[in-house]
Amino acid sequence: MNKSSKHAASTQPESFEAASAELEKIVAAMEAGQMTLEASLSAYQRGAELLQYCQDKLQGAQQQVRVLEAGMLKNFNRSDSNES
Repeated sequence: MNKSSKHAASTQPESFEAASAELEKIVAAMEAGQMTLEASLSAYQRGAELLQYCQDKLQGAQQQVRVLEAGMLKNFNRSDSNES
């Protein structure tokens, strides 16, 4: 692996979509079976980093949805109680 590949492997993805696309490319390259052992290990490590990044982003989005739903449910409950 050259220096630019090592630097790219340590960079944070621009977005969830970019991380997902990069992860798909890594999986396809590994499935092709044309990588050296060293390249495979580096790709696996980068894939694990990307997977963690995606999981963190998804957890953050799920938390935001829970907060939004909680706020909406409170509003619905208040309007329901006013009608009673």
